[in-house]
Amino acid sequence: MSSLHDTRRAELEALEARFALRVAGRLGERAQALPHDLSERLRVGREHALQRARRLRQADAALAEAPQWVAQGRSAAAQGPSWGLRLASAAPLVMLVLGLVFIQHLHRQAEIRAAADVDAALLADDLPPEAYGDPGFVAFLKQPEP
Repeated sequence: MSSLHDTRRAELEALEARFALRVAGRLGERAQALPHDLSERLRVGREHALQRARRLRQADAALAEAPQWVAQGRSAAAQGPSWGLRLASAAPLVMLVLGLVFIQHLHRQAEIRAAADVDAALLADDLPPEAYGDPGFVAFLKQPEP
């Protein structure tokens, strides 16, 4: 599997190199047609970019050569995340669960209130509650009024 991955990576790098050569060739062709002042500004810009890249490479090389510090007999990478980071990572999940529980509680309370309103309306009505369960009364309610 690794050799397939390496082969694929080599193919991609070769394709990128060919593309870069084609782009550089086209840019070189077009650069010859530019006015002198514009081509000088581009040359100075390239020189600045190359100097900046050299400084960055030197800084990276200096960092790579710097000694790696060890904290309390273990490297910082081996220590893993701190408890505070673990707690901060778990806090959104805890808040989500608490929010869902709260929403479920509110929904249940709304259902209880709706049932209580229906019960109060039935008990306050002139008809006895048994009338609503009578099939004849239901048929009477469904009839259109004349």
